[in-house]
Amino acid sequence: MPLHRELLIGGKDVPAASGRRTEDINPYTGEAFATVAAAGPEDVRAAVDAAEAAFEGWAAQSPFARRKIFLAAADLLERHGEQAVELMAGEVGGTRPWALFNVGLAAGILREAAAAVTAPRGEVLAAQEQGALGLAVREPVGVVAAFSPWNAPIILGVRSVAAALAAGNTVVLKASEDAPLACGLFVADVLRDAGLPSGVLNVITNDRSDAAAVAEALIADPRVRAVNFTGSTGVGRTIGTLAAQHLKPAVLELGGKNSLLILDDADVDYAVDAAAFAAFMNSGQICMCADRILVHESLAEEFTGKFTAKVAALPSGDPGLPTTVIGPLISTGSAQRLAGLVEDAVAAGARVLTGGGPPRGGVHPATVLTDLPQDTALHQAEAFGPVVAVDTFADDDEAVALANDTEHGLSCGIITENGTHGLKLARRIRTGIVHINDQSVADEPQAPFGGFAASGYGRFGGRWGIEAFSNTRWVTLATEQAHFPF
Repeated sequence: MPLHRELLIGGKDVPAASGRRTEDINPYTGEAFATVAAAGPEDVRAAVDAAEAAFEGWAAQSPFARRKIFLAAADLLERHGEQAVELMAGEVGGTRPWALFNVGLAAGILREAAAAVTAPRGEVLAAQEQGALGLAVREPVGVVAAFSPWNAPIILGVRSVAAALAAGNTVVLKASEDAPLACGLFVADVLRDAGLPSGVLNVITNDRSDAAAVAEALIADPRVRAVNFTGSTGVGRTIGTLAAQHLKPAVLELGGKNSLLILDDADVDYAVDAAAFAAFMNSGQICMCADRILVHESLAEEFTGKFTAKVAALPSGDPGLPTTVIGPLISTGSAQRLAGLVEDAVAAGARVLTGGGPPRGGVHPATVLTDLPQDTALHQAEAFGPVVAVDTFADDDEAVALANDTEHGLSCGIITENGTHGLKLARRIRTGIVHINDQSVADEPQAPFGGFAASGYGRFGGRWGIEAFSNTRWVTLATEQAHFPF
């Protein structure tokens, strides 16, 4: 019998008002890993009711008491590492190293939130009036709607709520249909056990067929004052549009079409290892994964030979095995979508250096392409799977043009032994994140994380996350009586 979980509303586990449930499918076996309550708009209203009722008390709670909760939650999360491994394998086909990495980074996000609780929030302003004191004060906005994705469920589940809670807001979290436990209820359980008061964090799970109605009900509720969403660019456009229609600020962290540049002075063996990690970590299902490896033509032959050999040897299959690198994609449909993109690219003239062919269930083979035509869907679309294209460049201008040839602007890596050269190149690449002498996949709790253009707007991380979920108010104190003209 699969595990079953209800909604979390007002600190209680409650069924959906309709009594409906939906299955949570294991992408490797195709069987139900769990069932969860299938919420509708009426459940959204109940969750916002609970968040609104809890807001005043949470916002007024001592910063030191709030900090204690976040620190306790970080410790608890680390102690539940094995549970996270089981959840991520069953829900999203995540390998053990990837699950434990999720736990470690998510614990860091909670500790950064703890530090942010007592960070300075405002400024003393110059005032025009004699004897007046002017203040710019940052205060919580109220109820925040959060949407967490499935691909790095514990990292992104925690990130979707941590800064908002640290700023003094309450949250209604809509968990991904593909990972309702790991990215929603598991995260809430940890915070609840750490002492988070009832109603401060509420979790909605839903059937995929109800996703649009649930999202619209949540964003449209007038008591919800800000929105954050991490996921695909297509869905992000819808979320951003809904938020704008209701005059609500949104933080959108969306897809990427990221490049890894390998300059002519790069250590080739290091570049091969960095490229393999960037392209194939979590089977390529990370928004920062490198879809494109751009190699200086002087290194192309050596790099391509070594890289292809390394990729061909990556173990694939059962995510429960400790050696597996390439596990299943989130669904057989995702694997088939990716195979179709590769097939179309090959038909248009791309060459397969390793991999290709049909997927085995949800497992798509690690694939390296070259000579990818610019008019193919794979050239512009985010692969979001274990497929990467290798291209060459002759000079910096060509490298920059290739890296910027996308509507996205999330992350980039530049492999070079010359930091000054790398920095000059980085300044010309239109991405929110650039890593010099490193690959494109990296995240740290204190850093501003986000992209430009079709990769979204707004920033998570550090003080930028706090600013995203708080309002700036101008407050004055007159220490002398003013003189009025009438």
